[in-house]
Amino acid sequence: MAEPNSSTGAFRRLPPLNALRAFECAARRLSFRKAADELGVTPTAISHQIRLLEDILEQPLFVRHVRRVALTPAGMALFPVLRDGFDSFALAIAHLERQRSRPRVVLSATRLFTARRLVPALGAFATEHPGIDLHLHASDAVVDLGAGDADIAVRYGNGPFPSLVAEPLMPERVGVLASPALGIVDPSDLLGVPLLHSDWTGPMAAPDWASWARLAGISDLPVAAGVRLTDDSHALQAAIAGQGAVVSSLVLAAPELRSGLLVNPFGPVIEGGQYHIVTAGNVPLRPEVSKVRDWLRTLRCGDVLN
Repeated sequence: MAEPNSSTGAFRRLPPLNALRAFECAARRLSFRKAADELGVTPTAISHQIRLLEDILEQPLFVRHVRRVALTPAGMALFPVLRDGFDSFALAIAHLERQRSRPRVVLSATRLFTARRLVPALGAFATEHPGIDLHLHASDAVVDLGAGDADIAVRYGNGPFPSLVAEPLMPERVGVLASPALGIVDPSDLLGVPLLHSDWTGPMAAPDWASWARLAGISDLPVAAGVRLTDDSHALQAAIAGQGAVVSSLVLAAPELRSGLLVNPFGPVIEGGQYHIVTAGNVPLRPEVSKVRDWLRTLRCGDVLN
């Protein structure tokens, strides 16, 4: 690991920090007594530390009068450097403390929902809630909200969800998706293009080419042939790139359908399960988790195609 750059090299010959702090405080207040009050020590301790610093530097830093002190030229040269340095320390430490104290919310969702719904909306969330650190946990495996593996989740399925509070978010609708560049206008055209498949590990059986072909009444479609990908999002991206046709979510592909990057050239459309917002039922929601829940509710608007 590379060390941070320094204009003075790796080794610094510095007086003791206590002596530097005592001098900076006394110079800022021009009083040993007031410096002692600020640092929570005795005036004698302040005087001792300043004497130590003067011995190290081999020159006086204060002119000592009966009831007041004044800086010598050496003291006036040293004071602003230390003052600015301590101010920089304080700002850096305050920044780290603010970062540490920022509330953190872990949101779990399926990989496709995360890629298609959550990631594009992160900028808006950060603008609306700059004080919340949102961590996305993208996985098709179900996380244990009761054990604290995540604070809130979007789950796909019709429930029930034992020990959880579930709120319907949006229904799923699934159909054939392809790039318009492939020129697919009739189910028979599927015989001339690769069929894209993705592996699904969710709690519900995901619609695929076999279930779509049964609903469509098509018996000669080679539903097991084609290209298999392990990620739904990759399969959708392959369809956008014109690599084949895929049976996938019309809801999560709504932006590409509106822009014309993808088409749903023909039916049937498979009515899928529900996406739900779920939270643990045994603990009250933290305010920042409630804000994430409210933000999720806004995602149901605008992108669902009827």
